[in-house]
Amino acid sequence: MTDSTAGRVALVTGGSGGIGRAVVERLAADGYAVAVHHAGNAARAEEIRDQVTAAGGRAITVGGDVADEEAMARAFDATEEAFGGIDVVVNTAGIMLLSPVATLDLADLDRMHRTNIRGAFVVSQLAANRLRPGGAIVNFSTSVTRTQFPAYAAYAASKAAVEGMTLILARELRGKDITVNAVAPGPTATPLFLADKSEEQVGRIAAMNPAERLGTPEEIAGTVAFLAGPGRWVNGQVLFANGGLA
Repeated sequence: MTDSTAGRVALVTGGSGGIGRAVVERLAADGYAVAVHHAGNAARAEEIRDQVTAAGGRAITVGGDVADEEAMARAFDATEEAFGGIDVVVNTAGIMLLSPVATLDLADLDRMHRTNIRGAFVVSQLAANRLRPGGAIVNFSTSVTRTQFPAYAAYAASKAAVEGMTLILARELRGKDITVNAVAPGPTATPLFLADKSEEQVGRIAAMNPAERLGTPEEIAGTVAFLAGPGRWVNGQVLFANGGLA
């Protein structure tokens, strides 16, 4: 904990997931009170909450579909009721469904659009209206917007939309003392990334960056912690955390 983080409150969407969990753990260790959001896996969110509180931190769980503005308004309400306000919103919630464009099931496109684009918009809209001065909004993109890996077109398109929204919102919040940035991880060792990939595929992707390994959720969480706290002069940016991949 530092003087800059003491008393601050963070809401982390997708906080029961791989990167989301690492973000919760890092912010809690930095002294934030944290609302751990889940979209259905309440037991895992409660496990993380209990882990934080057992270590002397403050945490609650909140649930809801990120694309449902009423459900997310209730999540914001619960966080404010528990901790008195919100300073940081980290929007890690997202889904990744891979397919070449030619054979993509359009239902998968719609699912990603709802969660990755509408969900990010709903959460950012609420945050823009409810964060305290000195706050930070951290959205999530992907390094695939640069690397252009085959089969990632629909996912990359959804995250490119998040980048555009993030950069514009930063400028719209002029005078409110709220920063808005996006983190664009490279390949990171999470269940979302590793799903349905062979060991050979994972090794090939890991070798693409100069460090010749996958990133870790904790490394991405460190980037988020910088933007949420000391990185006040970074605003309206997409920060690529990918070990030099692109």
